[in-house]
Amino acid sequence: MKICKLVERLQVRILQGDAETDVTSVVYDSRKVTEGCLFVCISGAAFDGHSFIAEAIEQGAAAVLIEEGRLPADREFPADVCVLEIKDTRYGLAMVSAAWFGYPAEEIPVIGITGTKGKTTTTYMVRSILEHAGHRTGLIGTIETIIGEKHIKSLNTTPESYLVHEYLREMIDSGMEYAVMEVSSQALMLNRTAGILFEIGVFTNLSPDHIGPNEHSSFEEYAACKGLLFRQCKTGIVNADDPHCEEILKGHSCVVERYGISSQDVDFRAVNIEHVQSQGHLGMKFDVEGKVRFPVELGIPGLFSVYNALTAIAVCEHFRIGAEDIRRALKEAKVKGRIEPVRVSDSFALMIDYAHNAMALESLLSTLRDYNPKRIVCVFGCGGNRAKARRYEMGEVSGRLADFTVITSDNPRFEEPQAIIDDIVTGIKKTDGAYITIIDRKEAIAWAIRNGQPGDVIVLAGKGHEDYQEICGKKYPMDERELIRDILESLSGHKGKDEDPD
Repeated sequence: MKICKLVERLQVRILQGDAETDVTSVVYDSRKVTEGCLFVCISGAAFDGHSFIAEAIEQGAAAVLIEEGRLPADREFPADVCVLEIKDTRYGLAMVSAAWFGYPAEEIPVIGITGTKGKTTTTYMVRSILEHAGHRTGLIGTIETIIGEKHIKSLNTTPESYLVHEYLREMIDSGMEYAVMEVSSQALMLNRTAGILFEIGVFTNLSPDHIGPNEHSSFEEYAACKGLLFRQCKTGIVNADDPHCEEILKGHSCVVERYGISSQDVDFRAVNIEHVQSQGHLGMKFDVEGKVRFPVELGIPGLFSVYNALTAIAVCEHFRIGAEDIRRALKEAKVKGRIEPVRVSDSFALMIDYAHNAMALESLLSTLRDYNPKRIVCVFGCGGNRAKARRYEMGEVSGRLADFTVITSDNPRFEEPQAIIDDIVTGIKKTDGAYITIIDRKEAIAWAIRNGQPGDVIVLAGKGHEDYQEICGKKYPMDERELIRDILESLSGHKGKDEDPD
């Protein structure tokens, strides 16, 4: 593709060379430079692409896109290299990528979901509803990207802009009719979604998170970045119950719809909410009112699940999806590692959840407490080479809100597992919570299952969708669902019970 075509929607300054030059690919990683490519210089937290220009040219780059003010005025380039300058190369990468893949976001409706919590579950709910109604739907999110039968593990909630446009093009070529994606505040701040006019933008909720070095400088900046989504979508669907809702909508350019539970003047509202509990199963029931009216049953617990479902209903109403398709999809919907039910017994429930900090664990355990279980048994550990404060805080939360805690390993990384456990114990000792320590995670899970009592809820927190354990720089296969399957097989035929520890 000619450079002039790639930059047709950008304001660029050509420092040297010919815009009619053909390039063979678009590259932003110096390790992937190929003969005849356009190399886009991106500045990141750890690396600056401008430092690799000479290397990229040596490897055959035909053109480079640089950021204003990043190079000395006397810097010389080979005469046959086209050099372009732009104010923001991250924005430039997004728009060049959109052009390279033929502006795919203009061929497929894209639904973008932002918020502190609920993004992952809501994207899966939306996809589930659309697929149940017969519409093939791609997904981009924290856990994976799904394109038909293809599943690609994710490194970021929202990938780099080049990958976003590449995935959208692949979805179109694979016959997808819709695309639903998680849109992080970082992605909006760093222009990873530039070049996309979202058919629908969604705001779930906002709470302090992702504030610190290499993320957001303040809560205000975090909120402002979330709000950018509503300047690049046609319709915005927002949670009216969230106190930051109007702040998020500042400067919006979209039509706005609202949903909620406590708010009265909304387009979609959940009423008659009930907690459902039977035979090791936890769920929710509610009626939706407003633009649509019908009863809904969820196979996953918690009030936040009602919010997520209400969001998905509001989105899918725009695509004229029938009530029966919505109800059937939501009843079956579950997300790997997000308060995911795993059937182990008719007499007690077991959940797997990604909660790996104090705020998430508190929300999770408080949600489970609403079901008045006989006991909440919390199995968790903390990651190594991370802030010790998290360990103390999570220990204190579990000691306060769970009836019994099984402290075990998570991803110890380069730390001794016992040292991490000792830090968690320091936190739990600030409470009266009962606990036991079992270093091996499989043994810890087995202990909790063997000692499960009628009416209990066991929650395995921290790993969620992860299918590995990171030890001394290496990731070893470990999926909690497989561990549970092995444990149940070993327990089959001899259901003995350990004695509770003192």
